[in-house]
Amino acid sequence: MPLLLLVLLLGTLLYMWLSRRNSTLTRACRWRLDKAGGANHYRCAACDAETDTAPGKLPRDCLRKRPDSA
Repeated sequence: MPLLLLVLLLGTLLYMWLSRRNSTLTRACRWRLDKAGGANHYRCAACDAETDTAPGKLPRDCLRKRPDSA
């Protein structure tokens, strides 16, 4: 039984890692579908960034402007 729980835990952690490794989204990203801009136009409610995606796809990258470090 303890071995089964360990396998379940490792499987869950592996799934979480694989699902997040190709994304730069953070908790601050709040993408909302904005139909005023088109059928696949998204706007971030947190930083007001905008993007268009392929049909049926959700935004997977954070487009928040970062302050220059210079």
